[in-house]
Amino acid sequence: MRDTVDSTGVLLPDFERITPLGKIIRKLSLDELPQLINVLKGEMSFVGPRPLLPEYLPLYSNEQNKRHEVKPGITGWAQVNGRNTLSWQDKFKHDVYYVENQSFFLDLRILIKTVGKVLLPKDINATEQLTMEPFNGKN
Repeated sequence: MRDTVDSTGVLLPDFERITPLGKIIRKLSLDELPQLINVLKGEMSFVGPRPLLPEYLPLYSNEQNKRHEVKPGITGWAQVNGRNTLSWQDKFKHDVYYVENQSFFLDLRILIKTVGKVLLPKDINATEQLTMEPFNGKN
């Protein structure tokens, strides 16, 4: 993605900054492959709540904070049930559901659904303008 800004120095929307190669990489989820290093290091799992920006930490409610009771994952329940088209509240509900219901069979179900999402990509962007609006603790 390019770092193109408007005349006031504000980044242009994602869809105006992404390169043609970037669109292909994003559509096929190839941008997730470097996270395999984190899995090999034991810092991440294949399945679990997707890691979010550190600046969101003080914004979580007690319920939302439950997502940190398990290792973050490359794919998760929220990703196979709406990805970036989910609201933040729905995304957190899916993450907490995963934490409270974690099992081998749920992980297997998520991995199978992930293959389908990669082969038939959809729900990659929340809108044409943004990948996902930033979390502010209220949205």
